[in-house]
Amino acid sequence: MIEPDPKADLLRYLQDARDALLWKLDGLSEYDVRRPLTPTGTNLLGLVKHVARVELGYLGDTFGRPYFDEEQPPWWYLDDSEANADMWATADESREQIVGLYRQAWEHSNSTVAALGLDAIGHVPWWPEGRREVTLNHVLVRVIADTHRHAGHADIVRELIDGSVGMLPGNTSIPPGDQAEWESHRRRLERVAREAGDGG
Repeated sequence: MIEPDPKADLLRYLQDARDALLWKLDGLSEYDVRRPLTPTGTNLLGLVKHVARVELGYLGDTFGRPYFDEEQPPWWYLDDSEANADMWATADESREQIVGLYRQAWEHSNSTVAALGLDAIGHVPWWPEGRREVTLNHVLVRVIADTHRHAGHADIVRELIDGSVGMLPGNTSIPPGDQAEWESHRRRLERVAREAGDGG
C-alpha cells in the first residue's frame, strides 16, 4: 500500500523544475548565459535570478521567514526597484553568485515546507490588501507552476543558443533524429504553415 505524501510530491516536482533550469546553463560562456534572445530580453541567468527571488519571497517572506535579514538587494520586490531588475544579471553579479543564491533559496524554501503544514497561513506582502492571505499549499503550487514555466523558457533559449535540447541529463524527451532529419522536419512545418496561411 502506498501512503500519500503531498509535501514530498510537491517538493519532487519543484526540484525537477529547479534541476532542469540550472542544467540549461551547463557548458555555456558568461556571454551566452546572459544573452537576451527575445524582444523582451529573456536570458538564462536572468531566469535563474528571477526564480530565486520567487522562492525567497513566496516561501520566505510570505511565511515570516525572510532570507535577507536587513539589507535587501536592489532587485528585491521594493517599490523603488527597477522594473524587471530580477530578470537579468548585472556585470558585477557572477553566475556563481546567482546559482549559489538559487541553491540557498532551495534550502530556505525546503526548510519552510518542512516546518509548516500545507494548511499554514501566510501573507504575500506585495499583493494588494484583502488578497494577501494564502496557504502554504497554494504557494507551493504557484512556485512549482512558475518554475516549470521558466524552465520551459530556458529550453527554448538554450536551443536558440546552441541547439541543445532536453528536459534533464539523460532524458531529452525529444524523439530521436539527427540534424538533417530535424531540418527536414522544420522545412515541412514551414511549408504547412505557409499553405495554411495562404488559405490552403
